[in-house]
Amino acid sequence: MKGVLVILDGLGDLPNRQLDGKTPLEAAETPNLDFFSNRGEMGYVYPLNIGAIPGTDESIVSLFGNDVGFSTRGQLEAVGTDIDLKRGDLSFRANFATIDSLKKGNVLDRRAGRTLITKEAQILAKEINKIQLPCKFIFKPTIQHRAVLVFRGGFSDEIVGNDIMIDRKHVESNIFVKTLEDDENAQYTVNIVNEFLEKAYEILKNHPVNQKRKEKGLLPANFILLRGPGTEPPKLSFYRKWLCIADVPVIKGFAKISGMKLFSFKYPKLKKLDVYETIHKGLKKMCKVSIKTLKRNYKKYDYAYIHIKATDIPGHDNKPLEKKAMIEYIDKTLFNFLRKFAPSKKIKIAVTGDHSTPCKLKDHSADPVPLLLYNDSIPKEKKFSENEARKGKLGRVMGKNFLEKIKFT
Repeated sequence: MKGVLVILDGLGDLPNRQLDGKTPLEAAETPNLDFFSNRGEMGYVYPLNIGAIPGTDESIVSLFGNDVGFSTRGQLEAVGTDIDLKRGDLSFRANFATIDSLKKGNVLDRRAGRTLITKEAQILAKEINKIQLPCKFIFKPTIQHRAVLVFRGGFSDEIVGNDIMIDRKHVESNIFVKTLEDDENAQYTVNIVNEFLEKAYEILKNHPVNQKRKEKGLLPANFILLRGPGTEPPKLSFYRKWLCIADVPVIKGFAKISGMKLFSFKYPKLKKLDVYETIHKGLKKMCKVSIKTLKRNYKKYDYAYIHIKATDIPGHDNKPLEKKAMIEYIDKTLFNFLRKFAPSKKIKIAVTGDHSTPCKLKDHSADPVPLLLYNDSIPKEKKFSENEARKGKLGRVMGKNFLEKIKFT
């Protein structure tokens, strides 16, 4: 193996008062990451373009040298959920969400409070899949509030999803999907999707699962938000000499389509309302699987891509202490292993994020992400952080040139 690329989802952040004006990465105790930074170089990455606010799918597609217009979030998630797509199938990434009513159309929470346990999602999905439409469809829950929706047949993807907070190109609020162009098939597609949304709401609003949730003071999962529509087969570069370790569908799908050897595991089920307990269990398993996979397979592949989702979630929830703790755990486990493993095998280590998710913004931002490249150079004391990375010798790196810049090719 020549190199290991670790992407910490949502890594970049901004100074936070809860951390005495530091970012979670700056505040975290990271002796192993700092070992690599002392013996390497740093820089900063714009995954898309300067000023662009990227999603995970766009960033990863771009960082691996692809045109972001040749795949969609819905397609990557569907493939990552083991759904066999045919040309013309319309794929979406979906969220269980909470609205006040169809008439008022106000989204109260995009994730139904992030408290939907796995069993609840499975029960609700089973009822949703009973909806009668003029076409076949698959609604498949994945992790917590997340799901995938695929309509079978010859549909158009010239439409706008109804997850407006994510679809930043379209700021007009509307809980139904719309057409992007005056086209007969696009209008037919919109009619089918909106019929599905209406029928899903009628099933969900009074479902016993949601009645019990309301009795407990929880938000009901009474609506479905959709984003990333796609119909044409994704066109991505092949990376057959790479292995990928991932735990979320969008990255699994990307790896499969890109020809990487995927290693994954069953994500822990959310069984009670302590969401972060489950997230920490998932993070623990992710680090353990990553170490085990590298030990067993470093002679078989040229490069490894490890994508850790957990660090993004506290950014969305404005939990800088949680984000700091997660970075420290990854440093204590995965990077501690890599510190011993990489030098003896002469393996390069690259660490960055797919985007910034500042805690105080509770969303992705256009800020660049820090980049660290360990290449066993002459030691010079440096701490891996956003501020130090801005001063690094690697300088500014654009997403499309990322692999070339770190020489993982």
